[in-house]
Amino acid sequence: MPDSAPPNILYIHSHDTGRYVQPYGYQVPTPNIQLLADQGVIFRKAFCAAPTCSGSRASLLTGQYCHNNGMLGLAHRGWSLNDYGEHIVHPLRSVGYRSVLIGEQHISEDPAVIGYDEVIEVDSHHAQDVVPISVEALQTASEPFFFSVGFFETHRQFRAPTSVRDSLYSLPPANLPDTPATRRDMAAFKASARSLDQGIGAVLNALHDFGLTERTLIVCTTDHGLAFPGAKATLYDRGTGVMLLMRGPGGFTGGKVYDAMVSHLDIYPTLCEIAGADQPGFLQGSSLLPLVHDEVTRTNEEIFTEVTFHAAYEPTRAVRTERWKYIRRFDDNQHPVLANCDDSASKETLVAAGWADQIVPTEQLYDLTLDPNEMSNLAAEPTHAKVLESLRGRLREWMEETDDPLLDGPVPVPPGAVVNDPSQTSPNDPLHSGSTL
Repeated sequence: MPDSAPPNILYIHSHDTGRYVQPYGYQVPTPNIQLLADQGVIFRKAFCAAPTCSGSRASLLTGQYCHNNGMLGLAHRGWSLNDYGEHIVHPLRSVGYRSVLIGEQHISEDPAVIGYDEVIEVDSHHAQDVVPISVEALQTASEPFFFSVGFFETHRQFRAPTSVRDSLYSLPPANLPDTPATRRDMAAFKASARSLDQGIGAVLNALHDFGLTERTLIVCTTDHGLAFPGAKATLYDRGTGVMLLMRGPGGFTGGKVYDAMVSHLDIYPTLCEIAGADQPGFLQGSSLLPLVHDEVTRTNEEIFTEVTFHAAYEPTRAVRTERWKYIRRFDDNQHPVLANCDDSASKETLVAAGWADQIVPTEQLYDLTLDPNEMSNLAAEPTHAKVLESLRGRLREWMEETDDPLLDGPVPVPPGAVVNDPSQTSPNDPLHSGSTL
């Protein structure tokens, strides 16, 4: 139990931002997110458990991998948690927290089933609509509180670029060609990121105005990587890498930077420990407090990530260590699943160049020190056979330890859910139920 009154908790989150914000070194001006880094703690190697919108959030908020909490696909396409009683608001309620949901949540078609004490309806989940409601709610909030404030930004469609300079000069992600189309696409992302940052800044300002700053722990993160080809819905670091900044009581101060690998799964046990709540036995992460208190140098020797369904079926699992990444695909499809990539000018550029005809190997192995962009697959190299065998075995052990359904063969689409066919080009192509695939 904490020695003093438990802090308020503000979970403030975005769509599809990855680490493309100012404190991670990118030319994306986000001064309010930078302020959190300057005053709090930033995790340079934070990862989601699944690079899909619903899966990532479900894992963070239940402390479990998707194949254990049930969110193997997208909530708005028919997936749900096995048990909404495992959501973090429930152990927090047991120690006196009042929970409020405002804006984006993406783990249920009906937010009422999650278990928040109050769900505040908002016309849209864009920052301009979420902020005024959030500020009003904070002004009258009962303490201690758990606020979930979710912004639609930086999900596609992005805002129109607001700077000619950005449109001309913005550098696209390193795995994409540098062309006028990709530069303009990146400029549009930056415009959306500015809107996100302004929304976060307005909420931070409200905490200050209402005298809540010193007793509120902020968790600022996103669900997964950018909605660009080769990022979102992939198990490369550019898909699973997320911003994670925390500021407030519990040691999350001082502008500290941590390079140890951490996971969204670690947030649930961290918040329970800070709040003085019992940690449920189903949690699969570890508290970050020993790391933040400098009692240890790392809390995870490896990070596991997964995709089963996004728009379409693409069963993939990965294990990452500090040096190596191993990715295994579990179906017979040998080509990219284009429906799992949001439509964009960047996607059109790759499709026109023959992206759909590329071969995706069953196994991929990357040396993250010599090849941080994960472009040179070493799985077939004899000199790396021992590393491949070791990581292949560790991934298999993890799947067995966590009862991964992929071990029993293809995972079916649940009744009532809809997906794209893996051969389709766009997530906006006609949808199918499991029985029609």
